Amino acid sequence: MSTSQFADRAPDVSQLTTYDETHLVDYLRLLDADGEGADWREAAAHILGIDVASEPHRAKTMHDSHLARARWMTEVGYAHLLGCERPVKR
Repeated sequence: MSTSQFADRAPDVSQLTTYDETHLVDYLRLLDADGEGADWREAAAHILGIDVASEPHRAKTMHDSHLARARWMTEVGYAHLLGCERPVKR
């Protein structure tokens, strides 16, 4: 798998993007790997397709950024998929 299909950083905006829609399955895979306690290096290599040994800092940035976006999708982004906004917590 080529890293060309993944940006170095996932979007960090408050709206769902085309990039997010394209990578929904990848976000789920990252969440599953994290939930199972998989090492981030293994997840970065298998899911993001980056050579962790040759680019460790880039791999860590990619992994952390995409995992954070995956978590955002479970907390906020899903509402955009459903066509509704999440209520503001008070």
